[in-house]
Amino acid sequence: MLGRTFLLSLVSLCLLAEDWPTYHGSAANTKYSTLDQINTANVSRLKLAWRYDTGDAFDGSEMQCNPIIVRGVMYVSSPKLRILALDAATGKLKWSFDPNRNKPVTGKTRNRGLNYWESGADRRLYFSSSNWLYALNADTGQPVPSFGTAGRIDLRQNLGRDATNLSITVTTPGVVYKDILVIGSLVSEGLPAAPGHIRGYDVRTGKLRWMFRTIPSPSDPAATTWPKGAQDYIGGANSWAGITMDEKRGIVYVPTGSAAFDFYGANRIGDNLYANCLLALKAETGEKLWHFQFVHHDTWDRDLPTAPTLVTVNRDGKPVDAVAQITKSGWIWLFDRVTGKTLFPYEEKPVPPSDVDGELLAKTQPLPLKPAPFARQQFTEDEVTNRTKEAHDTVLERLKQVRSGPQFTPPSRQGTVVFPGFDGGGEWGGASYDPQTNLLYINANEMAWILRLVPKDAGKIATGRILYNRNCAGCHREDMAGSPPEFPSLQNLISRRSEEQVAQIMHKGAGRMPGFAHLKEPALDAILRYLLKGEDKEVIQTVSGPPSPIDLKYTMDGYNKFLDPDGYPAVKPPWGTLNAVNIDTGEYAWKIPFGEIPELVAQGVRNTGSENYGGAVVTAGGLLFIGATNADNKFHAFDKRTGKLLWEFTMDAAGNSTPSTYTVNGKQYVVMGAGGGKWKGHSGGSYYSFALPD
Repeated sequence: MLGRTFLLSLVSLCLLAEDWPTYHGSAANTKYSTLDQINTANVSRLKLAWRYDTGDAFDGSEMQCNPIIVRGVMYVSSPKLRILALDAATGKLKWSFDPNRNKPVTGKTRNRGLNYWESGADRRLYFSSSNWLYALNADTGQPVPSFGTAGRIDLRQNLGRDATNLSITVTTPGVVYKDILVIGSLVSEGLPAAPGHIRGYDVRTGKLRWMFRTIPSPSDPAATTWPKGAQDYIGGANSWAGITMDEKRGIVYVPTGSAAFDFYGANRIGDNLYANCLLALKAETGEKLWHFQFVHHDTWDRDLPTAPTLVTVNRDGKPVDAVAQITKSGWIWLFDRVTGKTLFPYEEKPVPPSDVDGELLAKTQPLPLKPAPFARQQFTEDEVTNRTKEAHDTVLERLKQVRSGPQFTPPSRQGTVVFPGFDGGGEWGGASYDPQTNLLYINANEMAWILRLVPKDAGKIATGRILYNRNCAGCHREDMAGSPPEFPSLQNLISRRSEEQVAQIMHKGAGRMPGFAHLKEPALDAILRYLLKGEDKEVIQTVSGPPSPIDLKYTMDGYNKFLDPDGYPAVKPPWGTLNAVNIDTGEYAWKIPFGEIPELVAQGVRNTGSENYGGAVVTAGGLLFIGATNADNKFHAFDKRTGKLLWEFTMDAAGNSTPSTYTVNGKQYVVMGAGGGKWKGHSGGSYYSFALPD
């Protein structure tokens, strides 16, 4: 019996090694592969085996999908959110499913991967489009009729309040435990917003099995960290970045983000549990085992940007099963998986109060004492760019006009530097873990942003322009230029969207944008006419009755990168880095600039680093595979022990996703999606698969 059990276990391990059956390779989110056919000795000979072009790319589109591979079939999504099944050896299309076939996609969609589940001959894929969670037959690509209604369920339901006119979707896959699909969500970052409750669904029927309230009910002791009744109007505190699972223990580790509104919290005084937390929940029931809050009463948009990574840390000669969480602010936290105890020391550090009326910030914030941060922590005059004298002088003068201090310097009306910025430090690609070396690999951004609070016009009468500035300019700016791609330009919107399409988005929201149905038709119609036709004549009664708790005195003046006069980062390089940290000691094994800017390379300026999005795969062959670099469109292979670049390939767009590696018929492949589109980069829609020549 023992021999048979061992043989079955060995077969199971072999299947896992050949496939990449789960987002990021495993529920542990390590992005590690035992494959070693491609290794440090031969990776320089890696060649393109096949390329599949989805044909779905358009200006501003993105494609961030980490492919999953099961039994020789690759499952991916396209920029228009079609789900595709490809022959993993040839790239030949087997089937496709379009959830938006009746309403053509004209705006950016985002999907980072799929969930796969099987039981006998029942094999399914799960993904979300808009507010719908779909179950597809993995063999045919058709919706599974027994799941929800005709193969889908409405994510706006079962949230404990009416979310009919609120935006909610899932952009990053959850995890499957036995027959339960555990998912987070992407919700609006302004108000009104749906609550970011964590939910477990029956994989067969779509029935809700459990829900954990991230904005707690009055019976939860955590409710004392919110104003009374907050559960009825506050949104956010959602897990958009993915979920990690300890399959053996049946524990899911869920990172959460900020409560809405992100940057001013006068209507949510208190620490706001369970926003900005790592939650350890029982996968079967949703019961909380422990939590840790990284930011109390967040007003800096310090969402946890990625699912954590399961690792093993050596302490006093003994292995400790741990969970590692990286942050936007550039820190690595390690916790005992079972108890939640931190494995490196930290302190609750006193931080300054806000001088913006109505705001009450926490008096202390937690900061680790080790490992050292993987991104710079403060934009000082010594860090001002020296790319040219003009750039240096211009940035220095602007820096003197805003506030720039250590982490947790309060948002202000003057303008406060946030560094690392709203896009990290660490980002959604997350960390990768190598059990051979016990190194944790992290790619990071080093971009400064400026956060400025501005008052809303609180008058009882308004025009379309005033209503736009009050409700929309915080993301899309007063001039409607936006901060593409996260917050698109609304200039000349009538040439891209019909009046009906714009009206629907204004009512129900989309992605991170809230819906504004609460403003009622006269106000919505005035904003619509101002957006599409520039009309600004009609005066409308906009306020009646008692004030609403979602109407705030302040908003922000847009998502503003701190750039020099030529559009390059205001800080000295490196603007992106790749880091390897020994998690036993907390010391860095190596750190290198990551990415280059082609036009600067042409001028002889190299190794600047660049913004980068997407994670890395580390292999037993001694390699670290990663795309991510936003400006140069390259796919790279590094020596995982030294950080030496061993191979690279230039794609037609940036690889803003995480690669996968797998074998078919004994041959190892590495596949990379090239979607681009970030920060006005070229958009693509191709998957590139590489292998050694025969």
